[in-house]
Amino acid sequence: MLTNKGKYGLKAMLHLAGMEKGQPALVADIARNNNIPKKFLDAILSELRNAGLVQSKKGKGGGYVLARPAHEIRVGQIVRTLDGPLAPIRCASHNYYRPCDDCDEENCPVRLMMYEVRNAISRVLDDRTLAEMRTLGRTDRDELVYHI
Repeated sequence: MLTNKGKYGLKAMLHLAGMEKGQPALVADIARNNNIPKKFLDAILSELRNAGLVQSKKGKGGGYVLARPAHEIRVGQIVRTLDGPLAPIRCASHNYYRPCDDCDEENCPVRLMMYEVRNAISRVLDDRTLAEMRTLGRTDRDELVYHI
């Protein structure tokens, strides 16, 4: 499940993707325009900066900008940075794998089903860029309702 941290991080990244190239956004503006608690957003942006997804400039004319163009940033990378593994359980994770103590992993139906879930989530998040995500609310809203 996407946490508030992940949701707010996606909203902040979408905000930055909507800025003119090279135009920094202030944390206070991002927070106010997206209904995100400013203190929480500070921590989120710090994590995104440490992951190389955003850059910050201090002082007059400072703020945050995307570290790469929006069409080069995968949504899955943002979610993993803020929320960790996509898999519902660790034994089904690619990047954060950890075996369970209580089952035969190769034949465990729970693990096998959660591995399918992980792959489906990964397919959606890793196949879409931040630039593509920006267009969802504008053009695909009615289509999305039918798929949910």
